[in-house]
Amino acid sequence: MNLIVQGKTVSTPSLEALATLAAAAAIETVSATAFRLTGADDSQRAEIAAYCDAHALDCGWVPAERRIRDFGLLVMDMDSTLITIECIDEIADMHGLKPQVSAITEAAMRGEIDFAESLRRRVSLLSGLDQSALQRVYDERLQLSPGAEALLAAARTAGIKTLLVSGGFTFFTERLQSRLGLDYTAANSLEVAGGKLTGRVLGDIVDAQGKADWLNRVRAGLNLARSQVIAMGDGANDLKMMAEAALSIAYHAKPVVRAQASHALNQVGLDGVIPLLGG
Repeated sequence: MNLIVQGKTVSTPSLEALATLAAAAAIETVSATAFRLTGADDSQRAEIAAYCDAHALDCGWVPAERRIRDFGLLVMDMDSTLITIECIDEIADMHGLKPQVSAITEAAMRGEIDFAESLRRRVSLLSGLDQSALQRVYDERLQLSPGAEALLAAARTAGIKTLLVSGGFTFFTERLQSRLGLDYTAANSLEVAGGKLTGRVLGDIVDAQGKADWLNRVRAGLNLARSQVIAMGDGANDLKMMAEAALSIAYHAKPVVRAQASHALNQVGLDGVIPLLGG
């Protein structure tokens, strides 16, 4: 195994300590914030995980034979994963209702409320809001997560197709698709009448099962095996989707997601996914 060590700052003493714990053969520099400990013994996983947690490091075990070109599809959540915000919370802020909507969002992401029900409740609070609020959120508040463009560039170079699948809204996924050159997107459609939001969602809601279904639909269309799929997200409604992928990555995620993912990134940006995909 190789042990990938990443962090905002990774000290030499920390690398040496981890190399000793893992009985690693060598320490290789991947980037300024990422290092590969080759020939590592994973029998001390618990101790190494505890050390990384104590020193604000992200550590991931990667089979030495894994290569980025082994993968063919990268599936991403949008809100708080590809981008830094929860779009619906920011839309609600335009309506003076951000605290109420954010509380429902947080409960849904922790898995305490059924996602579809939580979305209907949140969208209903937006009834009467001018449609222009969506563009304001996109223009004024939506930012890509750090490292997003580097990850997408690496995927493109490796021939990996990209799917952005969101419990959020097509208004944002479609603009991000055009902006970032994403191959596929899927999300929910807000109903608009007379230039204002009606408080309703059109069609079937893209919930946890919907995300998993979209992953499998695109995977099958590309004639890929499950072993060729990467999925990443941050909330409980991403778990079914992540379970359909061979490699799942919890990005600055809720504890329930980190516990079930192949890898968790808590310290670094989305470019931290790249070293986990192999050489």
